[in-house]
Amino acid sequence: MTVREFAPAKVNLTLHVTGRRPDRYHLLDSFVVFASVGDWVRAEPAPETRLAVSGPRAEGVPVDGRNLVLKAAALLPEVHAGIMLEKHLPAAAGIGGGSSDAAATLRALARLGGAELPPAEAVLALGADVPVCLAGRPCRMEGIGERVTPLSGALPEMGILLVNPGVDVPTPKVFAALDRRDNPPMPEALPVCESLGAFTAFLAQQRNDLEAPARALEPVIGEVLAALAATDGCSLARMSGSGATCFGLYENEAAAQAAAKALQRHVDWWVAAGNVLP
Repeated sequence: MTVREFAPAKVNLTLHVTGRRPDRYHLLDSFVVFASVGDWVRAEPAPETRLAVSGPRAEGVPVDGRNLVLKAAALLPEVHAGIMLEKHLPAAAGIGGGSSDAAATLRALARLGGAELPPAEAVLALGADVPVCLAGRPCRMEGIGERVTPLSGALPEMGILLVNPGVDVPTPKVFAALDRRDNPPMPEALPVCESLGAFTAFLAQQRNDLEAPARALEPVIGEVLAALAATDGCSLARMSGSGATCFGLYENEAAAQAAAKALQRHVDWWVAAGNVLP
């Protein structure tokens, strides 16, 4: 028996930094969606759990205990599997690649072994993005990542274009460069928007509080945002997470694919188009 699980890119459409706890963990309020672009996890029974990595972004990905996939597998010690990770997403890029891989691993091993998923606190211990990636659907993420609330209404159809300029933006440095850490959250009640125009109008009133410090550390992020905004049909261009991946939203996947072709002249940029998963 072989089990496959998709590990989609996590996109922070908004990211409000609303405070910091005494233990220095930052409090967040974020509108999270997932894209049809991502990695794949495949698992099959084996005498002992092991990891192999392949795919176009496999170079440099560890296959030992440093990898979140194996840390996730350790939470289900009763399930022994050969795990194959097919990497398409860039690492440390603000789109939750490792966290989504860990969440996909938990889903795959639970299916493979008929096991229960580990408790929420154990999942959170893997990383702040793992709980929302385990949900794998549009959510509001709050606190340090432990409060995940699925959206009550449907989103409009959207194409999405992800662009990463290939620079390293360490998350601790981005948070350290914040001007303030007590910014306002999103509205208590999120609107239900039936059209992309209404949805992006709402998003435009919100923020990614990490975008400005990330741009100060790596000005090329501003170049990416300007390039995205200049593509035909882009309704909103913003950075995801702590960067450096940025996204553009479009009426549909075809429009996002057309915009991707317009950016292919930037040969050093990672460019991937798809749609926002419902």
